[in-house]
Amino acid sequence: MPYICRSNFNTVPTKFSKETYMYWYELMQFIRQFELKAEEMYKMAGKIRGFFHAYVGQEGIGAGCMTATRQEDPFITAYRDHGLALAKGVSANACMAELYGKATGCAKGKGGSMHFFSKEHYFFGGHGIVGAQIGTGAGLAFAEQYKGTDNVVLCFFGDGAARQGILHETFNLAMLWKLPVIFICENNNYAMGTSVERTSNVIDIYKLADAYEMPADMVDGMSPETVHDAVSRAVKRAREGGGPTLIEMKTYRYKGHSISDPQKYRTKEEVDEYKERDPIAMVLKTIKENGFATDEEIAAIDARITAVVEESVKFAEESPWPDEDELLKDVYVDANYPFITD
Repeated sequence: MPYICRSNFNTVPTKFSKETYMYWYELMQFIRQFELKAEEMYKMAGKIRGFFHAYVGQEGIGAGCMTATRQEDPFITAYRDHGLALAKGVSANACMAELYGKATGCAKGKGGSMHFFSKEHYFFGGHGIVGAQIGTGAGLAFAEQYKGTDNVVLCFFGDGAARQGILHETFNLAMLWKLPVIFICENNNYAMGTSVERTSNVIDIYKLADAYEMPADMVDGMSPETVHDAVSRAVKRAREGGGPTLIEMKTYRYKGHSISDPQKYRTKEEVDEYKERDPIAMVLKTIKENGFATDEEIAAIDARITAVVEESVKFAEESPWPDEDELLKDVYVDANYPFITD
C-alpha cells in the first residue's frame, strides 16, 4: 500500500514511507554540504590539494542504493567516491581528514580524495585507475560467494569506464560464475569532457550486457525512488543465486569532472536544466506535499548537518600528519594475511 500521511489534507500517495524520505533527504543533503564545504576548503582556503571529484548532483544514486541494500553489502567505486563513503557510514571527520592528508583520515592520510577506504564500513574504495574497480568488484563478489554469504556487491563506475576492456572480461566471468554483483554505471553524460556519443557506437550503455545475456536496466539516477526499485530487483536476484545485473543510471554532475575542469564542453543552460530535477529538491517537495516534516524540522536537519560538516573541518585542521614510518606500510605485505600462501 502507498504510504499516506494523515496530518495534511493535501497529501499525495507515496510508495515509500515518511522515514525513507526523511532518510533520503538527510543523507543527500549531508553529502551535498560536505562536498561544497570541501570544495571551499580547496579553492578558498588552500587546505586540500591534488585531484578532487565532487558528487554534487549525483546524490540520488547513493541514497537509493542505501535503502535497497544491507550494511554488509560491499560498495566499490571509482575516484568520485566521497558521497558513497559517507553513505556507507564513514564519518565526515574521517573523510575530511583524508582530503587534508591527515593521519586520522579513512585511508590514514595516504589515499587522498580518490582513494577513500573503510573495511569496517564495507566500503572498498575509491580507485584512481579508470575501470580498475570493475574487476575488483567481481573479486569481492567471488569472495562473498566463496564464503557462503548472501551479501551482494555494488560496483559503481562511470560512462567513461564502460569503454575499458576489463568491463567485458569481468562481465563474461561474472555471468559464467553467477557472481552476486550489481554493476552500476553512473552515466553523467561526460567522460571527463567527452560525451558518450563521441566515444561509443552503443549509446545506451545498459545494452552492453546483452552480449553476455546479463540482465540489465536503465533508470533515472536523479530519483532515489527509481534507483531503489531497480537495485532492489537486482539485489533480490543476486541473493537468490541469479548472478549479476548491469544498471545504467542516468544522472548529472553539477560540478566539473574535477575541481580544475573549466567545463567548456557544456552550456550553463544544460546544467540549469538538470538542476530543475535536483534529487534533493524533488525529495523535499514530496516531504512537504505529504506533511512529513515542517519547515522548522527541515531547518533543524540542515543545521545539524552544517554542524557536523563544520566539525569535520576543525577535526581535520587539528589532526596530525602521518608519521614518516607509515610510508611503506599498507602497500604490499599484510603480516596477518589470512589465507594459505604456500
